[in-house]
Amino acid sequence: MSGWQDVSRLLCVRLDSLGDVLMSTPAIRAFRQSLGCRITLLTSAAGAAVAPFVPEIDEVITFDAPWMKATTGAPTRDAEMIATLAARAFDAAAIFTVYSQNPLPAAYMCHLAGIPRRLAHCHENPYQLLSHWVPDPEPSAFVRHEVRRQLDLAAAVGCATSDEHLSFRVPAAAKRRVARLARSWLRPLVVVHPGASAASRRYPAEQYARAVDLLVAQTGCEAVFTGDAAEAELVQTVRQSMRQASRVLVGELGLGELGALIAEADLLVSNNTGPAHIAAALGTPVVDLYALTNPQHTPWQVRSRVLNHDVPCRNCYKSICPAGHHDCLRKVAPERVAAAALELLQESRELPELAA
Repeated sequence: MSGWQDVSRLLCVRLDSLGDVLMSTPAIRAFRQSLGCRITLLTSAAGAAVAPFVPEIDEVITFDAPWMKATTGAPTRDAEMIATLAARAFDAAAIFTVYSQNPLPAAYMCHLAGIPRRLAHCHENPYQLLSHWVPDPEPSAFVRHEVRRQLDLAAAVGCATSDEHLSFRVPAAAKRRVARLARSWLRPLVVVHPGASAASRRYPAEQYARAVDLLVAQTGCEAVFTGDAAEAELVQTVRQSMRQASRVLVGELGLGELGALIAEADLLVSNNTGPAHIAAALGTPVVDLYALTNPQHTPWQVRSRVLNHDVPCRNCYKSICPAGHHDCLRKVAPERVAAAALELLQESRELPELAA
């Protein structure tokens, strides 16, 4: 595919969540470095939250698209958004989707906004809705990591980058605040994030408690719980079931400060959710309690242990376990979580006395 060499104003469309935006940042970097263009991100409110920490993004437009899961977008806003996009006079649009999403509603909106080049993966012939399209091989032929999928999309129009890491820049003020907080904390420092937006992706609270208890008892680490205000009750449930001491910063950190804390940490223990991708961007090892709801969102280019129990209903794509047993996470023993954490800490030489 050709005709992208003169693109100077590029719209990148990623309408789902924070972690999805982060997993698109290597492809965004590929466009920026190859074309030298200005990047505007069109995304959800959740996705927009991470944009200030991605230096490759110049501008953000927030849109609650009515065709996306768990949004409340009103059709009357569609005309407003089309007018907004038309006024920006973009040269091209790159539409990032997972393979279970349809890119054509976004493509049609960009078409109506007069954006002449429109690129996406697509399962069906889009005719005039996409000027540049890649027949989608997933999942019938194979399944790629989500980051690789978007890098391959950029490569279809000749764009690449030598740096395929996720992008997240921690602000200096956030670093200073976290450094003050951590001054008296023990080492190793382990951040524990037991929440996730979907219930199907949450490791059971009582098992989290047992796993962190084992880890603290075996290593003497400082365990610090994080989450937003809506996750306070969940974190309280976990900590009340623990015997070992821990710290809690739930609802006390902005996203930049959460990034600073994860960067400061020796390890993150988390479900498959945004902080796992922030850790990947910052190079912090991750124990990822990875529910088998989908296969392509594991930690990217960072030392990790991805834990789950295989089930016949894997890749269900559901926010609530359709079988009701939650076995893909529930059958992961806390001892296995603690052992994975120990392995990663030993590899980092944070526990040299245990290395033998």
